[in-house]
Amino acid sequence: MKLTRRILMGAAAGGFLFSAGAAMAQQTELTFWSWRQEDKAFYQDAIKRFQAKEPNISIKFETYAPENYQTILSTALAAGRGPDVIQVRAYGNLETIATPGYLVALDTQNVPELANFPEAALAAETLRSDGKIYAVPFAMQAQLVVYNKKIFQNAGVTPPKTWDELMAVCQALKAKNITPFANGTATAWQNETIVGGLLSSMLGKSFEEDIVSGRANFTDPRFVNALAKLKDVSQYFSPNFTGVDYASSQQLFVAGRAAMFAGGSYEVANFKNQNPTLDLGVFPAPVMKQGDPALIATYYDGGYAVNAKSEKKDAALKFIRYLATPEYGTAFTNVLKNLSPIKGIKIEDPITQEVAKLAENSMSYLMLVRFRYQEPSGSVLLQSNVQKMLASQQTPEQAAAEINKGIATYYKPFQK
Repeated sequence: MKLTRRILMGAAAGGFLFSAGAAMAQQTELTFWSWRQEDKAFYQDAIKRFQAKEPNISIKFETYAPENYQTILSTALAAGRGPDVIQVRAYGNLETIATPGYLVALDTQNVPELANFPEAALAAETLRSDGKIYAVPFAMQAQLVVYNKKIFQNAGVTPPKTWDELMAVCQALKAKNITPFANGTATAWQNETIVGGLLSSMLGKSFEEDIVSGRANFTDPRFVNALAKLKDVSQYFSPNFTGVDYASSQQLFVAGRAAMFAGGSYEVANFKNQNPTLDLGVFPAPVMKQGDPALIATYYDGGYAVNAKSEKKDAALKFIRYLATPEYGTAFTNVLKNLSPIKGIKIEDPITQEVAKLAENSMSYLMLVRFRYQEPSGSVLLQSNVQKMLASQQTPEQAAAEINKGIATYYKPFQK
């Protein structure tokens, strides 16, 4: 009897070990790449929440410097490698990796949650040549002005609505030895965010419509005059602003040494993380005259995609389906202060609520949305020529002409 019992117990133990071993064997590890280094803690928490639902899937999250990410990713994908799940950019940058067939096409069959997104968000992750979606959108971003409420209050100024009011606010701040704008222009891409943050209302939706249709081009007086206004206000940027890079301008604002920062809504969380005592607000680009519509410039920042060469596509699809849920979108929005495009999210943060409200009146972040598909891209042309203009190496007219000349090499409506 004892022998029999030992045999049964041994068999049971062996069975348990076999089952445990089988369970261990079923564990799937995914790799997930991103350029969002500053969001690493959030993604690690999101992965834990996903793993609570899917314990047999583990995820290794890796981040790369934003300026090198696209090159590192493209090189890996071209070699048939790369991660299982990829954080991709949108619009033209998406096309560079979707066109060669590196990504799995998505639809409501393999990702039913795509029904949770507005058409504009899905369009940002759609390849123009085949009309297929290749990524789950992750954020809508806005270019506007972030300001320090305490500095404004102490200086006795309020958020400006018109361009003249903005200049008056800058003059009042400078008279009190306060740097009005923390912005510098040494980092090229910051010149594009400054244009979006300060000139969108002045340019307006009709300008975008005219540019897209070919009724106007970038030598239009509306664009030239807006650049001239930007040149005027640059006297209130960070001291020696042409030599101030992005990181330095951020630190100037975080330290409370400047009142405003023209840039993305995504800056708010980063500023608050570095200095939790900051009391911040946002306002749209000032209008030329009272009564004109105040606009912010918006775009969809990128998405989550699956590597077509992945041997773990089923697990990868489960993960990006989770990244398309209102549960995830709500956490993304409230933790990162970035606006998720997923329908049904609950926004808790007051500033993010304000950004969502402002986004109801917006134009496209023009060069990224419309002119990043071919070379020289509109973004590169805008960044480099505005940088030169603000350094007094070009006039607004010359900057506009150079931008237009580059885009006209491939944009047929400008070739009339």
